[in-house]
Amino acid sequence: MDEKALGKRLQVARKRAGLTQQELCQKAGLSYSTLAKIERGAIRSPSVFTVANIAAATGTTVEDLMGVLSGGASPALPNPKKRSKTGVRFVYFDVHGTLVRYYQRAFTDAGGELGVPVDKVETSFWRHNDDVCDGKINLEEFNGAIASELNVPSFDWHKYYMRNIEAMPGVAELVKWVADNYEIGILSNNMPGFLDELHSKGIIPDADYKVVIDSYKVGLIKPDPQIYQMAIELAAMEPSEILFTDDTRAYLTAADKAGLQISWFDEIHPEDSIEQIKNALAF
Repeated sequence: MDEKALGKRLQVARKRAGLTQQELCQKAGLSYSTLAKIERGAIRSPSVFTVANIAAATGTTVEDLMGVLSGGASPALPNPKKRSKTGVRFVYFDVHGTLVRYYQRAFTDAGGELGVPVDKVETSFWRHNDDVCDGKINLEEFNGAIASELNVPSFDWHKYYMRNIEAMPGVAELVKWVADNYEIGILSNNMPGFLDELHSKGIIPDADYKVVIDSYKVGLIKPDPQIYQMAIELAAMEPSEILFTDDTRAYLTAADKAGLQISWFDEIHPEDSIEQIKNALAF
């Protein structure tokens, strides 16, 4: 057994599950010192029962943690799939403007219902969007700030957003094809609970997302360099082995600076972007 490789796989599984070492210890019934030593590769041949408990606590399998399926090809990521001609092994999708149609219509909806010019609604929205997406304020505070600025009794962004958002045409088939051949994840700026609701309603394609980085949950937003470093760490790949697709140039530029491969998604012509992504992932 390669103890260092096991330790790295365990660490990745823990982080993907969103668990601290202390939280994993509690769920798996381990002492902190034991877990820390396993992650460092300092314990030779840990008990299969210990590994099984860790697998159950992190929502993975003993085989994945032990690297049985990978044949030692990657010490960090179990069971890698394809590698594209350009070296991609992991694909991150943005949500807004990529997996779903963007919510511009929600601004028109809100302006019409409230009797407020659409440009004022949008200006106020973007003034506070970053703060709610990275958790500095909650959704109630966000709505209250906009209502105050628009001089209306109340504002409910969740209502306007959810009744206007829709799945991006052709993307469900794309995500299925990518997931069949590559490890995939989501890297997106979101308000609290929105991403989970989109998934539960089937608006976001149902797939085996190995990593989901929801800005509100991690307290970071694109284009902060730290969120891309987190994406690299959780994908357990070299930056150049990751493809990130997004509709916002600033976010792609930051990903490019972090060393990721990038693909711009055009929500106006999604069929062109889908073809472009498939070409980038040819193997």
